[in-house]
Amino acid sequence: MNIHLVQIDSVWEDRAANHAKARQLIANANPLPGSLIILPETFSTGFSMNLAVTAEPENGPTEQFLREMAAQYQCCVIGGVVTQADEGRGMNQALALAPDGSLLTRYTKNYPFSMGGENQVHRAGTEVSLFEWQGLHIAPLICYDLRFPELARSAVRAGAEVLVFIAAWPVKRIQHWITLLQARAIENQAYVIGVNRCGNDPHFTYTGRSIVVDPHGLVIADAAEQERVVSAKIDSAIVHQWREQFPALKDADSPI
Repeated sequence: MNIHLVQIDSVWEDRAANHAKARQLIANANPLPGSLIILPETFSTGFSMNLAVTAEPENGPTEQFLREMAAQYQCCVIGGVVTQADEGRGMNQALALAPDGSLLTRYTKNYPFSMGGENQVHRAGTEVSLFEWQGLHIAPLICYDLRFPELARSAVRAGAEVLVFIAAWPVKRIQHWITLLQARAIENQAYVIGVNRCGNDPHFTYTGRSIVVDPHGLVIADAAEQERVVSAKIDSAIVHQWREQFPALKDADSPI
């Protein structure tokens, strides 16, 4: 399966500008039908806690944009959005849209970034969510979720063969990003895809480093630091073969 990681420098709180940027980046990548296109966490507004700007209703403008891209390129598209919740809060979500416009999954970030006050603004999710595309079972996860290995393992126990982390991960902790993505791949014998933003916002600098990690922990694609799309191919057979050859996941369920 072809995958395209859209590493965007999001314009702060400017949805229209970011949709236009993403549209051009995807057009430049010219994805083949059947591909998987992935955009970062809160790509359409930046990682802002200003719900008056960021929060959208279900089927709002960003969901419609993702749906449009999926239909135009006949691909599956994953992207981040803040959706309105109850009690004046939002939900930091990852949506996956199919070419026919159907919503394949809507995942809510289980671990809002408490050190940045996100937990005061965004309601936490309580479960993982999987969907199937091109014969692979895929679980989207979001940014700070990466630091909690039990969440990724829960997705794998549910059948995930690909873990997709969309993020706004700042440069000061970028080595953690790389190392943890590789760790999640090795310990879960899964492909792990990390799609991060680049550029700057009023609070942080981001250096991208969107990567694809194979089930052995090898980085097979790296977007480096610039605004760009990096592409790669992943193969379900590699996941299945490695899990059969080295069945460590079976022992993970054994009592200590």
